[in-house]
Amino acid sequence: MKLSSKINLSTAVLFAFLLIVMNFSVYISFSKLLLGSEIDTANRELKKTADAIGQSLGTVPDLDLLRSYVPIDGMIRFVPKDNQRIISVTSSTENKLKERITKFSKTEISQFIEYQNQSYIFESMPIIMSDGNEGNLQIIKSIKTTTNNLKILRLVLILVTFLALVPVIVSSRILSKLITRPVTTMIKTMTEIRQSGRFKRLILEEKSKDELYQMGKTFNHMIDLLETNYEKQKMFVSNASHEFKTPLTIIESYSSLLKRRGLADPQIFNESIEAIHSEAIRMKDMTEQLLLLAKHHEQWNIHKTEINLTSFLKQSLITFRNAYNIDIHYTDENDSEPPLTVLTDEKKLKQLLFIFLDNARKYSDDTINVALGIMDGEVYIKIMDRGIGMSTEDLTKVFDRFYRVDKARNRKKGGAGLGLSLAKEIADAIDVRLQLESKEGVGTTAALFLKKKKNTHFLSIF
Repeated sequence: MKLSSKINLSTAVLFAFLLIVMNFSVYISFSKLLLGSEIDTANRELKKTADAIGQSLGTVPDLDLLRSYVPIDGMIRFVPKDNQRIISVTSSTENKLKERITKFSKTEISQFIEYQNQSYIFESMPIIMSDGNEGNLQIIKSIKTTTNNLKILRLVLILVTFLALVPVIVSSRILSKLITRPVTTMIKTMTEIRQSGRFKRLILEEKSKDELYQMGKTFNHMIDLLETNYEKQKMFVSNASHEFKTPLTIIESYSSLLKRRGLADPQIFNESIEAIHSEAIRMKDMTEQLLLLAKHHEQWNIHKTEINLTSFLKQSLITFRNAYNIDIHYTDENDSEPPLTVLTDEKKLKQLLFIFLDNARKYSDDTINVALGIMDGEVYIKIMDRGIGMSTEDLTKVFDRFYRVDKARNRKKGGAGLGLSLAKEIADAIDVRLQLESKEGVGTTAALFLKKKKNTHFLSIF
């Protein structure tokens, strides 16, 4: 059974049950109230009639006396203690009551009775009859009008129940469609994605921010992540197959050369081992970069902490200088100000810094200049080299994967062309703005801009 049908059925059944219980309670309460009123009225009338008859007993014949107080739709009678000489008078419509058998009772009786499929009120009370003996004055009164009114009420309540169920069923169907529409749309969209193989999103109506809207928004976010990861996976496979082809071919060629002539010629042996080792290292580095690029930013486990940017930069430059034995000149253009503090992921920022330092090292044999300062409310770190530089056309493509500025350079020095692409991914993940300026034959300047908090000396990356 569909969810909409379940909602429709359960809502209709629940409302019908509540309506039936409510109408049944109304009917029971009203019938008790009405019948109780009839009993009270009959009891009062019996007492008044008994008082009036008691004053006239002995002066007026019993039959004439009873005929004066007979109910319009009932019967009145004297019942002696011995049940022998019963005197009865009935209305013209209730002659059949004379056939009803009755007995003397020592106590007052007030109750409903059924006789020949009709309802009556039976009232009986002890009295002293005209002959001085004990007897009963009994009155039987039809409550046909009351029972007819209760029948009408019963029919009205049943009719109201059925009539009320019509809008309930209609409204529950509308409600079920309203609730299940986003689910149905989601199922339809997922089916289209499965059949077509293309990612699609739900069209959300922002009139309300209820749970159904949040579900649709979460679904779209999930599709965004799936599409991003799918594209990254597809690009990873494409990039890996494209880039690994050359080093694998080189390794295969030198391995074949080693098998043929490696043992006989030491020079060929050394050249082959060096080439294979170099390509293996390059493949390892490239694999690590590709795996990182294949991840979504949310999978990078960004952990932001406050760091002293001045101390961080100095320590990072010392580490890089010692690792590659190169000359790095550092300038702090913020010397007169308090130390700069930023909120960022220290490891990712260091990785980003090392990518640009490594590029400067590869493209230039001269001193690398690094500067720290503030400009237009932003903190900047500039890495400047005096290398081969780039043209305007190269600047627009330098962040593309596997793009190399100097295509003639050997791969040992040039890498896989993934460094700046990875730098762009890291910068986007930790909200660092990148800016490159370059001139062929002069050098390149890479600038990392971090946002500065207003009215304080503390900085954060948002």
